[in-house]
Amino acid sequence: MNYRRLGRTALQVSELCLGTMNFGPETPEDESHAIMDRALDLGINFFDTANRYGGSKGAGATEEILGRWFALGGGRREKVVLATKLFGRMTEWPNDGGLSARHIRAACDESLRRMQTDHIDVYQMHHVDRNAPWDEIWQAMDTLVLQGKIIFVGSSNFAGWHITQANERAKARGSLGLVSEQSHYNLLVRTIELEVLPACCNYGVGVIPWSPLSSGLLGGVLNSEATSRRRSPAALERIEKLRPQLEKWEKLCVELGEDPAAVALAWLLHQDGVTCPIIGPRTMTQLEGASLRALDLSLDESTLASIDTIFPGPGGTAPEAYAW
Repeated sequence: MNYRRLGRTALQVSELCLGTMNFGPETPEDESHAIMDRALDLGINFFDTANRYGGSKGAGATEEILGRWFALGGGRREKVVLATKLFGRMTEWPNDGGLSARHIRAACDESLRRMQTDHIDVYQMHHVDRNAPWDEIWQAMDTLVLQGKIIFVGSSNFAGWHITQANERAKARGSLGLVSEQSHYNLLVRTIELEVLPACCNYGVGVIPWSPLSSGLLGGVLNSEATSRRRSPAALERIEKLRPQLEKWEKLCVELGEDPAAVALAWLLHQDGVTCPIIGPRTMTQLEGASLRALDLSLDESTLASIDTIFPGPGGTAPEAYAW
């Protein structure tokens, strides 16, 4: 396993981040524990979750699964760089969501309780809160840092100007500011290349792509038996709409002799500013499959150009992309 610095920090994280959203609603707890143990065996040290994860099991259920796994000991918590998120409403009460100082501090305490740990390594805002002033947000985050409850602060689903606002206000307060940004980024969704990626590179914010395989569409979906048996009508409709591109994509991967999922993940790891994509395995097989191959896969300039031809980007960084 190779490791990269998370943004401008000295923190070392694995080139794959283990996403836990499936733990509980899709993957039983015992299997979730086994997947996390195997991830550590493979050298994956960066785990991501959120206080809202749990699906049908209820908000917070996934964090509780991690907590019971940490409680097994054996250095599990010490080996993991733990990231969780807050923003979504946890109850129907008006202050149990968003990024008010009150909710930030209360949500952190609840996540610590559920995960049976005394600190969170990267505490992430799951979405921007347009009603919360940055001074209020940083006052709460700085308090949590001083209390030793969190170490770093990250964001998710922020626009480029949100990242700029957040870091400039943090700088004025003498705070470290954002060190990471989780964004929707894959070969089919490249919008962040316009402004989010340039902003992150400028401020030393590590980019953590979520949905790197676009819900499986980039993982060889045309040759998958599951395509017709398990996919929803909406998903099948999307596959048909994208079929010309997907056919070219899968043909290229056959020529390379590589699994499409591995190539899609490797492409992300070749992009400037990207620290590590999030993989969200439901099973052990998914963890041990193409994801690991991506770490050893080097794409030459010709291959990268061919991929750009199949999945063209948005036209370069802003503002030039909008003007010419």
